[in-house]
This record gives sequence, structure tokens and C-alpha cells, in this order.
Amino acid sequence: MDDVTRATELIARSHRILALTGAGLSTASGIPDFRGPQGRWTQDPDAEKVSVLSYYLGDEDIRRKAWRIRATSPALTAQPNPAHRALVDLERARRLAGIVTQNTDGLHLVAGSDPAIVHEIHGNARQWRCEDCGETGPLSDMVERINAGDDDPRCPACDGITRATVILFEEMLDPAVLDASVKLAETADLVLAIGTSLTVHPVAGLVPYAFGHSAKVVIVNAQETPYDYLADAILRDPIEEVVPRLVAQGLGVERPGLGFPAPKA
Repeated sequence: MDDVTRATELIARSHRILALTGAGLSTASGIPDFRGPQGRWTQDPDAEKVSVLSYYLGDEDIRRKAWRIRATSPALTAQPNPAHRALVDLERARRLAGIVTQNTDGLHLVAGSDPAIVHEIHGNARQWRCEDCGETGPLSDMVERINAGDDDPRCPACDGITRATVILFEEMLDPAVLDASVKLAETADLVLAIGTSLTVHPVAGLVPYAFGHSAKVVIVNAQETPYDYLADAILRDPIEEVVPRLVAQGLGVERPGLGFPAPKA
């Protein structure tokens, strides 16, 4: 039995699927990664400083650079790809228990995934937040100000430092998001690891943890991962092509990634 057939059969008989998603899913929507050969941090090592809390808060030039990056990021206009929509199909077929994502682009939500089952480990870059008073709003509001010439936009409520609502280095992850992710791993019957190198913890550790709780594992990633040895099936095909095909065949539908009919309440 080949890996595609094995993965399809696992999806077909699973009812509590946990999707772990990483940068490979975003690159299929035209968003460059950070650490890959063409990644922003690889091409410009200084760019990593914009993601370090102490640099961001203490250096106005770093904040200006961070906001320039945000204002020109492909993530602002990126759209979900067929793999995002295939996960919506799984959800609507009542097979998907949850999504734990390392991505901050918010594309799972744009695709139509229920926010209640999407756990964004590293936050969401489509919102801004004030470091002082906690005021928040759409990132597009700040981008408008940047494009109008305000290169370090301050909070409209208290004039505090603003930032995208993503987790920066030196910050703790949200305990509630972590707890929910661990609970999903404990109860999943199948883990779909999509577009993640499985080298960044704690998300990477969810794979062996779920495996230890009897979950099957399917890995869809262009490169090898440290947990390939746990996988029942490994697929190296383009994510935006293979994930919709697996889901469509597993659910027995003809057109992958176009939206499985929403269940009646």
C-alpha cells in the first residue's frame, strides 16, 4: 500500500483529527518563510531583531523597520489555498477536532475555519495591540497610518507603543492556547502534520505526545522531519495539491478544497 492510499484510509476512518500546520502551508499561499533558504531571516539576519521583544520596545528604529515589513508583507493580501479549504471540509464533515498552527497569517480563519477550534500558537498578525493600555484593532488600520507617513504608529487611546498581536522572542506563549493544544493531542485519533519541519517546540512535541496516546500520524512536508519515524504515511508532494486530494478521497467527495456543505444545526 502506498503512502497516499494509507493516508486516505486513515482520514476515512478517523473522527478526531488534529491538524498541525506550519510555514509550508503559508508558502503555498505566496507568503515566504523565515528560516528557509530564501527566508527573510536567512537573507537579512538583522531582520530577526524585529521579532525580539526587548529590541522592539527599546529601539525606535527597530519598530520602524518592523512596521515597514508589516506594511509590505504578502500576508496582508494572501488568500487561503486549497489545503486551507480542505481543512474546512474536514471540519464541516465533523472529522476535524482542531487546528494547532505555528502560522500568524490568520488564513485558517479567512478560509472559514471555526475560531473555536483554531489555536494560533504564535498569535495573529492581522490585529494590533497597545503594549501599555491593551487597546486593539485591525492591523490594516495601522498600515493605513504607515502608508500615510506615520512610521512608528502609536496607540490612538494612550499614545503607547503598538505592535502586531504575534508572540515575540522573549515572550511566553499563551497558556490557554497551549493547554487546548495538549488536550487535542491527548484525544486525537490522527495527527496531520502539514508544512511543518517539526523542529520548533512546543508544537513539534505534540506529534510524539499524540502518538503516545495512540494517534496515527501523517506528515505532509517537503523535507524530512525528526518525527518521520513515527509516521504511518509521509508525503512530499506540493501541499496545495496533495492535502485536498487526501481529504476529498477520505471523505468521498469529488471536488476537493471547495467547501464541504456546512452541517445543519
